[in-house]
Amino acid sequence: ANGGTLFLDEIESMPLQVQVHLLRVLQERAIERLGSNELIPLDLCVVAATKIDLREAASRGEFREDLYYRLSVVMIDIPPLRERREDVALLFQHFVLVAGARYQREPPPPRPDQLRRLMMADWPGNVRELRNAAERYVLLGESCGYDIERMVDGNTDRPAMTLPEQLDCFERTLIEQQLKASNGSIKDTMAALGLPRKTLYDKMKKYGLERDDYR
Repeated sequence: ANGGTLFLDEIESMPLQVQVHLLRVLQERAIERLGSNELIPLDLCVVAATKIDLREAASRGEFREDLYYRLSVVMIDIPPLRERREDVALLFQHFVLVAGARYQREPPPPRPDQLRRLMMADWPGNVRELRNAAERYVLLGESCGYDIERMVDGNTDRPAMTLPEQLDCFERTLIEQQLKASNGSIKDTMAALGLPRKTLYDKMKKYGLERDDYR
């Protein structure tokens, strides 16, 4: 981390005894290797994120007050998604593009009505939850008709996908993706997925997959 930036997410979860060590590093700008007493100079920028009011936590003794003041040189308050719903659509589309590139998939862009439904959700998990929903859209969408409402965990009127449904969608997606990569070769798909021939054929029949569609 020397010469770079250290990001500490959910710093309120850091145990008090660990906070002591972090405070010492920030004050002395130096660290010690395990088993050594030699101080090593350290030049780094620390960025911390929290979901709670650290000042209140410090007043209750749940967070070190001296560490709070050491970290709070510059503070940026980012409102939760439920207070900036206009950002939801843009962020979701961005996360879909990122996930599509990562998993080498090209899902259709969300429809305006789907984006409006996403904007109506409260997103208690904020951006992390929204990003997970976008990844489900990319990974499971093709197998499940890109039904965004069922991919959002409890944020809409319709029930979220059950675990068996998600597993089926994910399994179908993996098989389909490998069939595409193998140009419909059953042998190559078996080897890549580690499946016996009969098992692969049974699963292809279950999901309505035909090898000729991928040649």
